[in-house]
Amino acid sequence: MARLAGFFYILMLPIGMIPMLVGRVPITSDAAATAAAIVAHPAAFYTGFLADILIVAVYIPVTALLYRLFAPVDRALSLTAAFFSLVGCADQAFACLFRVAPMTVLTSVPASRAFSRAAIETLVQFLLNFYKLGYGIALVFFGVYLILIGTLIVRSTFMPRLLGILVMLAGVSGLTFLWPPLSQSLWPRQALCFVIGEGSLVLWLLIRGVDAERWHALARGTAVD
Repeated sequence: MARLAGFFYILMLPIGMIPMLVGRVPITSDAAATAAAIVAHPAAFYTGFLADILIVAVYIPVTALLYRLFAPVDRALSLTAAFFSLVGCADQAFACLFRVAPMTVLTSVPASRAFSRAAIETLVQFLLNFYKLGYGIALVFFGVYLILIGTLIVRSTFMPRLLGILVMLAGVSGLTFLWPPLSQSLWPRQALCFVIGEGSLVLWLLIRGVDAERWHALARGTAVD
């Protein structure tokens, strides 16, 4: 279970790199330039949307596997963590609608007839801003999820406590998105916390897994000295 969870977890890395290979659409504060870039690079724009959806899809089995892995430690807490993760996945998936909507608006014939070009470009900018806001809210839920997973790691006897602390720190960095001005001022330092915390967890799951004897002991409701 641990290595399978690590496998799905690390899949997010190549999926996240797909838009970099195809090319990113430059998104700036200039509404006209952003709209022109989106129309000029439709493949890159849709690829970014596809990558976002695939990452959400991959994180769902990660959530299910980690729930099962940590249920012997505290089933209620593990279930609560899974709930926050799934809400974050749902939020991120919904936010993706605002990511793909600008192309629909820019290529819609009725919209071009009903609104001026400047109004459409402004609407596109608003939609992209809503996407960023929705993505930030999802990171808050994922932050709570990581704090709970880190707590379960610390309380478990089959994974190192230091790993749990690193995961909790990554979760705390996600909570900064509760206040967008704070998250903007700290970015990209939060990304480093995510990389260290989640990266350590992924590598440990893939390379070391868990102490199977201690895990089974907890699952049986017994303890190992």
